[in-house]
Amino acid sequence: MALLELQNINWQISINRRAHHTDRFYDQEPIVRRGQPFSILLYCNRNLESGENLDLTVSTGPSPSESARTKATFPVSNGRSTGGWNAELRAHDNNILTIAITSPVSAPIGWYTLNIQISSKGRVFSVRLGTFILLFNPWLQEDDVFMGNHAERQEYVEEDSGIIYVGSTNRIGMVGWNFGQFEQDILNISLSILDKSLNFRRDPATDVARRNDPKYVGRVLSAMINSNDDNGVLAGNWSGNYTGGRDPRNWNGSVEILKEWKKSGFRPVRFGQCWVFAGTLNTVLRSLGIPSRVITNFNSAHDTDRNLSVDVYYDPMGNPLDKGSDSVWNFHVWNEGWFVRTDLGPWYNGWQVLDATPQERSQGVFQCGPASVNAVREGDVDKNFDMVFIFAEVNADRITWISDARNGTQKQNSVDTRSIGKYISTKAVGSNSRMDVTDQYKYPEGSSEERQIHQKALSKLKPNASFGPTSARDLADDEGAPSISGKFKITGVLTVGKEVSLALLLKNLTSDRKAVTVNMTAWTIVYNGTLVHEVWKDSATISLDPEEEIQHPMKIPYAQYDRYLKADNMIRATAICKVTDESEVVVERDVILDNPTLTLEVLDRAQVRKPVNVQMLFSNPLDEPVRDCVLMVEGSGLLRGNLKIEVPALRPKEKSRIRFEILPTRSGTKQLLADFSCNKFPAVKAMLSIDVVE
Repeated sequence: MALLELQNINWQISINRRAHHTDRFYDQEPIVRRGQPFSILLYCNRNLESGENLDLTVSTGPSPSESARTKATFPVSNGRSTGGWNAELRAHDNNILTIAITSPVSAPIGWYTLNIQISSKGRVFSVRLGTFILLFNPWLQEDDVFMGNHAERQEYVEEDSGIIYVGSTNRIGMVGWNFGQFEQDILNISLSILDKSLNFRRDPATDVARRNDPKYVGRVLSAMINSNDDNGVLAGNWSGNYTGGRDPRNWNGSVEILKEWKKSGFRPVRFGQCWVFAGTLNTVLRSLGIPSRVITNFNSAHDTDRNLSVDVYYDPMGNPLDKGSDSVWNFHVWNEGWFVRTDLGPWYNGWQVLDATPQERSQGVFQCGPASVNAVREGDVDKNFDMVFIFAEVNADRITWISDARNGTQKQNSVDTRSIGKYISTKAVGSNSRMDVTDQYKYPEGSSEERQIHQKALSKLKPNASFGPTSARDLADDEGAPSISGKFKITGVLTVGKEVSLALLLKNLTSDRKAVTVNMTAWTIVYNGTLVHEVWKDSATISLDPEEEIQHPMKIPYAQYDRYLKADNMIRATAICKVTDESEVVVERDVILDNPTLTLEVLDRAQVRKPVNVQMLFSNPLDEPVRDCVLMVEGSGLLRGNLKIEVPALRPKEKSRIRFEILPTRSGTKQLLADFSCNKFPAVKAMLSIDVVE
């Protein structure tokens, strides 16, 4: 009888991928999830005889070894064994063998090679069967990333588009984002990110072995999505000048960024800001099977010196100062990944903060997390990883200083214990509404629990300090009440191209007359507080009768801010109000100007594999022409890659109507995203949900 020989292999790709929830990946390779059997068919030249043995070997990484659990050899047997890798002969029909292979639930994820060793007639020979990709398995209870709720799993693993919240506490806005984790090549790029990491370059064998752990993978990715230290995916830039790259506001999603990174030979893509880092990290986490979501924290503290307070400076004329390294960002965006914390204990399982925006070094590298959200809420700042920084982002006290360069003095003006960490937001499960998750990060502001947690965190940072009435929080309550109050009120429409119209409301809180000296400024800013340019200033002396309230107007014409407004559309108005012999009252308000509307409409019924016409409408609201107009469109399942359409220049008040075609590839509700840019409007956004039928 002839030697047993292998003639062909069928990877049963579509059956396995449906069973493993990997059927949405565009690339047609075997993609399976750990801890769950997948089947292959082996076509032989004849039947398997008794006494003939088959052994399989799987291996991953450049130097696979059994001791590191990156290689395993196991027999094809008649029953399932538990524990390690195993293979069960499910059927043998003439010369076709059906084999079910199961990986351990703790196997490293990544690319695997599968070999078979045939022992027949006293001869042993080996054949390479091919390669497959192994991913985390949120559907399997034993997996560290298991998520039991079906609707949540669908949102946090399978949803390939989403919404990211931006803006400020008094004006929460949103941008659509194309995660596109199933698009062509995105899974391969996500895996290659791990192979470009510092950890892999230093010690590939250990790095690959540790890819069984979502904590480890999440931390490595938080370092690799930014380009600091390691030539990672995105270069950050908050300067307001984005020459040599793309304004971060112009991106519509992660797909283009990841593909550009690979195409350029893995050189950092320019430029990103926090929501771009977070959107990209979200794509990679979901593609690898780690449930994840994008979180926005408004009034986010960037505390550089680990004292749970941030210092903000003004000069006596009302100018905000770039002084000290602390800052408060109007909003900051990070991610949460869902997995267990074997290192901390079950109470810390669940959502974990991962932040790819390069803000502070951690263990020498710009990486951040995973930090258990439960631990943040309880002030457990001594737990891994980067807890102090993340706790401060949502809980720091904000201390305002007046710094006078003329006489070299600076004095503390006020302490605000309530303004940091507001409206912590993420997209709701199964809908486009905003879900507020602030209560998962902290107890209600001003509650006794919240104060206790803050003290607990401080005492863990400075174990020997005594927290008497000298802590900033207590001082805030003891200061003499000011005799006046002030706030900014919006008195007109906030639209790019129109005059910005505010009023400073000043109120005398006493029964004496007060003379108030007011110094006011307005600056254009980037959302993280970077000052761009002063666009307006004014000083006045105002006398207030007992308990009188007056409005002092502040009007900034378009011509004055036009050249200095960034794509953030943000202007910071400040007033320093001084009554003789009293401490100043600092009034501040950030306003966000609205862009003109960009409208998308679908002109046909959307059907899979049928071209669909879409129309974009845009009107130039200005009394001057706009030029250099470009429309960028993308949407997973609606078009391959992205469309870039040059739009003719628009005369003053002229309307533009552009038609383009998309070709849906998948049914269901899909999100179409558009970004329109020109010399006067750097990033006008639109999104449209399209229901595609088979």
